[in-house]
Amino acid sequence: MNSIISKIKRLDKVLCIAWILAIISAFFIHPDRTYISYIDFRSLGILWGLMVIIQGLKENSVFERIAIALLSKVKNGFELAVVLVFMCFIGSMLITNDVALITFVPLAIMILSSCKREDLMIPVVVLQTIAANLGSMLTPIGNPQNLYLYGLTGMKLSSFILTMLPYSLISAVLLFACLFTLPGRKEKLSNTKENSITSRFGSRTQIMIYTVLFVVALLTVVRIIPWYVFAIIVLVIVGGMDFKILLRADYILLLTFIGFFIFTGNMGKIDYIRNFFGTVLTGREFAIGVILSQFISNVPATLMLSGFTTNYTSLLVGVNVGGLGTLIASMASLISFKAYTKEFPDRLGKYFGMFTLANIIFLVILVGFRIAISLF
Repeated sequence: MNSIISKIKRLDKVLCIAWILAIISAFFIHPDRTYISYIDFRSLGILWGLMVIIQGLKENSVFERIAIALLSKVKNGFELAVVLVFMCFIGSMLITNDVALITFVPLAIMILSSCKREDLMIPVVVLQTIAANLGSMLTPIGNPQNLYLYGLTGMKLSSFILTMLPYSLISAVLLFACLFTLPGRKEKLSNTKENSITSRFGSRTQIMIYTVLFVVALLTVVRIIPWYVFAIIVLVIVGGMDFKILLRADYILLLTFIGFFIFTGNMGKIDYIRNFFGTVLTGREFAIGVILSQFISNVPATLMLSGFTTNYTSLLVGVNVGGLGTLIASMASLISFKAYTKEFPDRLGKYFGMFTLANIIFLVILVGFRIAISLF
């Protein structure tokens, strides 16, 4: 019994919540063939393909190569912080906020330690986290909720980017301004960063193949290539080239999506629940998206709310801005938290305090910006 309980505890909590809700909803709307129609296979197929491709690029140290090239030019603490933070901000637009943090936060910890600039560690990692969450909101492939809503709405790529561009621009300005508050930002660095990074670079052939696959992924996102053709291409090419990469996609996230698809699909069939949520959400998509994200994170919030509104633009902005705030508002934030506390377990409280304060400040400013836009 104890082993069963321990296994349950190790399960992803959001995955468990999604499937518990799905199972409960099945008592009201009994399973039938219509369940298949709940699932957005296009979003899942593209998300899976992107996960595999980006994992392949990561395995070949592509992102570390880019980082080393950029870091070789920095001379002081300020320049180093700018590169580390904006690698997350810009990188997340193309490789997702999760991968940007998985790649660049450990790199930042290593480099700052080697340069003996531990005083910059917490503020830089906190700003990297915020940067990844805010940079990712500009593109459909920046995070899972964007990819899902982009497919659901059928909006043009230009419309999507223009919707999120004002928030991305003000976020970039805020991040850059914060970097001027860092301690000892003008001090020269005591070590060369590129020598402190020992990374095995991968195959040029594989890098070229994964790059071509990434272009195919972009063409699929903008609806030039059918999603199932893209998925088959990735399966065949990557499976034949390096099968283990196929096993490293985040299948927990994909299963979580399916659980929420079933739950929201069933709830949408219950008239009084659909009418209730529709009434509550109407005109409040942004606010409710922000608030709900604080408690269950922005990906589940998107999946739950999208079934009860057609004002997807406000919901899109709300769940992206809602990635700020609490530690779980965006699950990507937990990546940085775990990476930092693994190296410095005795500084957990200090990190959490600075993270929360910085996130609240950014959240208040972006919510205020949204209110100001709506008034004019």
